[in-house]
Amino acid sequence: MRATSQKGAKTSVTRKPSTTGTPELPLRNHAERALSDYLASLNGHRPARLYDMVLREVEEPLFRTVLDYASGNQSQAAVILGITRGTLRKKLREFGLSA
Repeated sequence: MRATSQKGAKTSVTRKPSTTGTPELPLRNHAERALSDYLASLNGHRPARLYDMVLREVEEPLFRTVLDYASGNQSQAAVILGITRGTLRKKLREFGLSA
């Protein structure tokens, strides 16, 4: 696959084959970089409950962004997220987003 940068130059984009029929996007790379940067910023201090913290930090923007991507259509957002519409509505209420 080829991608075009803002200046118009062609750059290579490597994507792994996907078993779901959708291309593997670089989301994992962004997450790894953000986590590495966060851990490096701790200057040797050990974080506590990192798993819970990451879920809290990522879950709300995930739901907000997907709902926006689906133009507010909760049924479409639920399909994109792979959850039921009821679970989506519960999470939206939990985050104080419109449900």
